[in-house]
Amino acid sequence: MGEMAQEVIVYVEAEVNPTEDEEKVRQAISNVVGGAEFTVEPAHKGSVLRAEAKGQESLSKFRNMLRNDRIRDASRKLLYRALSGDKISFYLNKQVAYAGHVSFSEESGESPLGPLRVTIQTSSPMQLIDWLAEKTERK
Repeated sequence: MGEMAQEVIVYVEAEVNPTEDEEKVRQAISNVVGGAEFTVEPAHKGSVLRAEAKGQESLSKFRNMLRNDRIRDASRKLLYRALSGDKISFYLNKQVAYAGHVSFSEESGESPLGPLRVTIQTSSPMQLIDWLAEKTERK
């Protein structure tokens, strides 16, 4: 699989509430996406932290988490559902990401601090999902 030189860009966005430590939110994102560049924008309450990372390698931490948490099959289904055109968009629980694990979440309501909004843009999304969450069932 060495010749997958596909274009991959990962965007993550999270609200940083006034009660939250921005460093912790950065850490939560960094636990999921490697080598991200951060920008912060003020919001009506608190701020919005945006991160952008390029290349499939930036997702290897996320891939390892899916493997370590043994949720590849469930994640695979979820990622396929999250696929639209050349984008895969989903939400991750911020606190769980901070702890170094993956918990997919809904847009809001589940956590008062809001989720991490992740969008992956790629020229071959199917291939990327196969790489992120390869099938674990043995044939």
